[in-house]
Amino acid sequence: MKWRIILDPGSDEVTVTISAPVRTEEVEALAALLAREEDLPGWRGEEMTPLAPREILCFYTADKGVFAWTAAGEYRVRLRLYELEERLDRRRFVRISHSEIVNLKKVTALDLSLGGTIRLTLEGGRVCWVSRRYVKKIKEALGL
Repeated sequence: MKWRIILDPGSDEVTVTISAPVRTEEVEALAALLAREEDLPGWRGEEMTPLAPREILCFYTADKGVFAWTAAGEYRVRLRLYELEERLDRRRFVRISHSEIVNLKKVTALDLSLGGTIRLTLEGGRVCWVSRRYVKKIKEALGL
């Protein structure tokens, strides 16, 4: 297998292309690896549930812990927010305050009318506030 990296300053996202003469097990394995989203372990008491990142609405800190909020409820995550930022897709998950990261794909409404801050409404009605420090970052992420 050969591979190369082509840097294109005009590109707005990373694109991966697999070129092969035929579809082989190696090609399938590579495509599966690229498409894979690693589940995160979520805890409720002693019970662990694998959480798919695409199903998580947000991560937040409370009671000296980090929690993931999903449609199925709240789970404790044994990672710190900065570790989650490093691990998650930065086009999908964005930090909005010192204590919260949201899944932009789960945002259903924005309220920009408030002076210096933004109110986000997520699926299921959960409301999150973008702190002033992160307003510029969230506007860039949303293309505003």
